[in-house]
Amino acid sequence: MKRIAILTAGGDTPALNATIHGAVTRANELRVEVFGLIKGFNSLFNSQVPHVLLNPLFQPIPELDPTMGGTLLGASRDYLNPEDTRALDEIALRLDRLKIEGLVCVGGDGTLNGMQPLTERLPTVLAPKTIDNDLGLNYRNEPDEWQRKPNVAGGFDYVRGPSRTVFDLQQMINYSTPGYATAVYVSVSGVRRVRTTAESHRRIAIVEVMGRHSGYIALGAMYGQPDIVLVPECPMDVEILTERVKEIYDLQKNVVIVCGEGITDQDGNVLGAEKASTDPAGNKLLTGAGEALRNILVEKIGDEYFRARRRAHSAKEAIFTRKVGHSQRGGRPILFDRFIAAQLGGKAVDVLLEGQSNVVSIMQWDNKNGFHVASFPGNAFRDRWGLIHARAIHPSFYDPQLMKPSRVGIEYLMNMFNGAIGADDSEATRIRTFASGNLTEPYHSVNTDVAKRIQYLG
Repeated sequence: MKRIAILTAGGDTPALNATIHGAVTRANELRVEVFGLIKGFNSLFNSQVPHVLLNPLFQPIPELDPTMGGTLLGASRDYLNPEDTRALDEIALRLDRLKIEGLVCVGGDGTLNGMQPLTERLPTVLAPKTIDNDLGLNYRNEPDEWQRKPNVAGGFDYVRGPSRTVFDLQQMINYSTPGYATAVYVSVSGVRRVRTTAESHRRIAIVEVMGRHSGYIALGAMYGQPDIVLVPECPMDVEILTERVKEIYDLQKNVVIVCGEGITDQDGNVLGAEKASTDPAGNKLLTGAGEALRNILVEKIGDEYFRARRRAHSAKEAIFTRKVGHSQRGGRPILFDRFIAAQLGGKAVDVLLEGQSNVVSIMQWDNKNGFHVASFPGNAFRDRWGLIHARAIHPSFYDPQLMKPSRVGIEYLMNMFNGAIGADDSEATRIRTFASGNLTEPYHSVNTDVAKRIQYLG
């Protein structure tokens, strides 16, 4: 191959530019041109296919900064319809006219689904990213455990059957996705800052973090030393939770609870509203897990409990919620994310040039080699009906009695986060946060510079 393309799809994550930089660096070594496609799959529907040459003379363009969050190529949530053969044929023709011989898509499970129709027309591979850390498998045969059952609406529900596999951290497929470590870093900071308010005012704080139906971010937020962590994978026992909250509150006069946005009650119902509407990737939209949990605790604990202790006039006054929110998805990626993102981007280029298609570059870990890259068939992420299910934290990662990470969960996190922040991360914070230019100079968007480089198919 002499020319390949790369695009970023789905939601933004902090390490996208690092992935692109890793891919371009490897392509430079192999003397391969790289076209960056503007706004993800959206560019493929544009007859002019807006694109940028990312490595003229086999040197990365200066706008490609691996320490910068977001993506200089832009992203969208447009996806390809596998049944629209006409559109797919037109896209393949446009890429052929650009002399593009292979495509790297950077994204999560939605992107892996979206690129599937293209893999039959053009060598296409995935470099994974998602702050949720849910694109992967706890073990190789995990998709085989899913079962399909008819529902009253005439469709199907998919439920996990029992596991027949002995879990081993070293056998995980894709140990961590770029963006996850930075999201945890941001969440930890949020938890620590909320603690001082809860402590000063004798309050119970509920901090909601992202992750949808996977509890990885909530698990990692334990580095912020919350008193309780609630993950979507473990249904919540309201009575036990309430008693534990009161026990901690009586001891230290404040409580901090971290909850994932997809936490459920004992019947498996999502606490936060699960809207009927979905995002373009087909995911139901979640909202309000923290607030729903607050309402439960307000009712269960009651006003008199706080009045008797002369700490608040009501339970509503004493219990508050905060969302870490979209700041988890933005900003400078920490060292660990930049490292694995670059490695995965470079591996995706290698896989393409080996002639493979519908393959995912993955980050593995074992005791002997530490972190190292490999590749894995895209279809191996699918169940027997062709669906990709979000990876949940393995049951051994969480202790439901302590409502905290288990010993295995702690080991999983420590492998990533020991040394996850580089000296340059701290130095960048010191230099840039209160730089005098921040007060006098307007924000300069990378989009302004990249726009001057955009080319179009004539």
